[in-house]
This record gives sequence, C-alpha cells and structure tokens, in this order.
Amino acid sequence: MTLERKRNHGIAKQAMDTNPLKNNQILVCMGVYMILYLIVFRALETRRTAIHIIRASVDAQIPFCEYFVVPYLLWFVYMVGMVVFFCLREPEEGRRLSLALIFGMSVFLFVSAVWPNGLLLRPAVMPRDNVFTRLVQLVYAADTSTNVTPSIHVYNTLAVMISLVYSRVMREHRLLRAGLFLCGVSIILSTMFIKQHSVLDVMWAFALAMPAYAMFYSLDPLPLRS
Repeated sequence: MTLERKRNHGIAKQAMDTNPLKNNQILVCMGVYMILYLIVFRALETRRTAIHIIRASVDAQIPFCEYFVVPYLLWFVYMVGMVVFFCLREPEEGRRLSLALIFGMSVFLFVSAVWPNGLLLRPAVMPRDNVFTRLVQLVYAADTSTNVTPSIHVYNTLAVMISLVYSRVMREHRLLRAGLFLCGVSIILSTMFIKQHSVLDVMWAFALAMPAYAMFYSLDPLPLRS
C-alpha cells in the first residue's frame, strides 16, 4: 500500500469511526472544560470593578429587531448538536473543533479578566410587546451586558462553520451543510440585532478566529472533491 493510499485509508477510517467509548472521551473533556469555564465566567460576572464601555458609531445604525432572538437562542442547540455530531460521527473534526472552542473561550476569559468591558446598547423600554420581546427580556435578565468581547456567540459559531467546510461527512450532505451555514449567519447577525453585542465584539470574534484557523485547520487541505 502506497503512502498516499495509506493516508486516504486512514482518513476514511477516521471519518467512519463511530466507537462511542473512544469518541466519548472528547465529549467528556469538553464537558469538564465547560464546567470550569462557567465557574470562572460566573466569578468574572459577579466581581465589582470598573468596566470599559464598548461602542461604535455603526451600532446606532443597526435597528433593534426582536425576531432575531430566535436564532440567538438556537445557538445553544446549534453548538451542543454540532459538537456531539462531530465527536461521534467524525472524531478528528470533533477534536479540532473542541480545541478551537477551548482556545477561543480561554482567550475570552483572559480578556474579561484583564480588561473588564461592557455595553450600553440595550433599549430602556421595549418598542413592542410580543412573545419575542419578552424572550429578549428573559435573555437580558439571564445575561448581563458585561464581559462581551470578543463575542463567544460569534466566535464559537465561526468555529463550527469552519468545521463544516472541512468535514468530509458533511461534504456528502451539501443541502444540510448549507442550511447549517445559514443558521450560523443568522446567529451572528442576531447578536447585533437584539443588542447583545457591538459590531466591535463581532469584529474581534472574527479576528480571534484567524489564529484559531491557523493553528487547527490551515495545515489540512480542504476536502473539495471526492
């Protein structure tokens, strides 16, 4: 068997590996990290300290649109679903995605620790009264407007979208991949339209995704063809 055939064989075996005992290790590691992440994040959220207000003139040009709360909340299902899918169905992609997520969230915690920040973008009074504005109010009550940059909603979504591009499994399901891409785009937009993040938070998330891509993805060629 030639070196190239061995490589292709290894890739095929890797993509088809669905051994739950082996692949669950990735999910366990990710679960342990998330517990630690939430503990640290909670500590940062409850400390009393001066914060730097993040603002950009373009933020005022983006209208508040409560309907975007739907993709904003869908993010939680999107992230858990894609991490579990890749870890169980395509473990190599699951490992890379998990590493990219851990890297980005760790950087976010560091930034929040050394440079406390926040926003003053939320509307004082909801412009309308409907089920969507009530959902936005619930989001506001559960999540403060501090420690917002770079946006983890955006960064983690970008990490998933990069994995979708590199996934050999998703290459066979192009319509599903396109739908997941559109879902990701709507999630990114939602952060600005419900005033959870400034345009600057989104830009910093894109900037953070660049070194993550370089570390975890750029050395692997894109699987563009069968």
